[in-house]
Amino acid sequence: MSVPSPAVEYWPGLPDTERRVLLELLLHGEQPRVRIAERLGLSRTSLTRVTRGLIDGGLVLEGALHISGSRGRPAEMLRLRPDAAHFAGVKLTADTMYLVVTDLQARVVAEAEHPLPSREVTDVVDLIARSIPPVDGGEIVAIGIAVAGDVSDTNEGGGVLHHSNFLGWNAVRLADLVTSAAHLPAAIVNDVHALAGAHHWFGTHARHSSLVVYGVGAGIGSGVVLGGDLHLGANGRAGRVGHTRIGGHGRVCRNGHVDCVHSFVTMPAIAHNAGADGYEQVLERARAGDALARAAFEDAGRALGAAIAEAVNAFDPEVIAVMGEGTDMLEIAPRSVRAALAEFLEEGYPDEVLIERPAFDFGLYARGAAVAAMRRLLV
Repeated sequence: MSVPSPAVEYWPGLPDTERRVLLELLLHGEQPRVRIAERLGLSRTSLTRVTRGLIDGGLVLEGALHISGSRGRPAEMLRLRPDAAHFAGVKLTADTMYLVVTDLQARVVAEAEHPLPSREVTDVVDLIARSIPPVDGGEIVAIGIAVAGDVSDTNEGGGVLHHSNFLGWNAVRLADLVTSAAHLPAAIVNDVHALAGAHHWFGTHARHSSLVVYGVGAGIGSGVVLGGDLHLGANGRAGRVGHTRIGGHGRVCRNGHVDCVHSFVTMPAIAHNAGADGYEQVLERARAGDALARAAFEDAGRALGAAIAEAVNAFDPEVIAVMGEGTDMLEIAPRSVRAALAEFLEEGYPDEVLIERPAFDFGLYARGAAVAAMRRLLV
């Protein structure tokens, strides 16, 4: 039997109940119809009507009958068709665009890297629009753009990049501009919020309802999931941790501090505090036992521990995930991280805080942007 072609016209106008069924299958995998009906509070008749549209549109497939050990009718299984829709994800840095295309299970099916022709908004938007590749067997239905900066994104008003230090942009309605150029729905998201959203749905702890993800590299930020929802804040600024004052004397941050988290934990701060030309050099020296380099990582570990403690004090999450290019303090100075937790936690014990360092590559920012576009359409 042939599989129906994906009904791309379903996006972004998928009816609410169909969205809920699709999201249930996306997050929890293949399930019997009866279980889906129970979880979503639907009658079997309603679920049959709802799923018929998803099946006809090629988004959901009927699986084999599941034979349970109990008597009664066998359970009819439903499963997601991952290649029925694809999402483009873009991560913008000061000089490069990283692009991926994912399927409905956030598996990367294509990726590319392009230098920015300039930092002019029109040039970057044009690059995004003309770089989206064709995908075999499915259509791209939305684009997500991840940027380090202040972002707000609402269903009513589109996405606005309020400020980006790396790009030098202010008050840019980037989602609307990309939608007009690429003729696809677009969502814009802070890059660490993108990491958190993707890790929440598809990472190690996809079943957890609360977690905090830290992105550590050229800067530091965090994404917060509470009650199963990605918490963006009233102005898209949730998760700001870099200017908490922790004492000591490190690299001067852009706010003039020498004693904040930014002064110690970022890759540029670690290099500066070790008197090195770059992060890789100080990392090599620290692993070789150089005292000044190791001291810089000890200070970075303390700064990270202080930032984590503040999140635990505020949210008490089930798990902390530390990701990014600059997380080597977890390997070199783990005791400094734990000592800072003991110092800065309001209540509780450091050993109660579950900290993990998931596998990371820079493309995960772009994948997170694709998941942000997916979340925008499904939640």
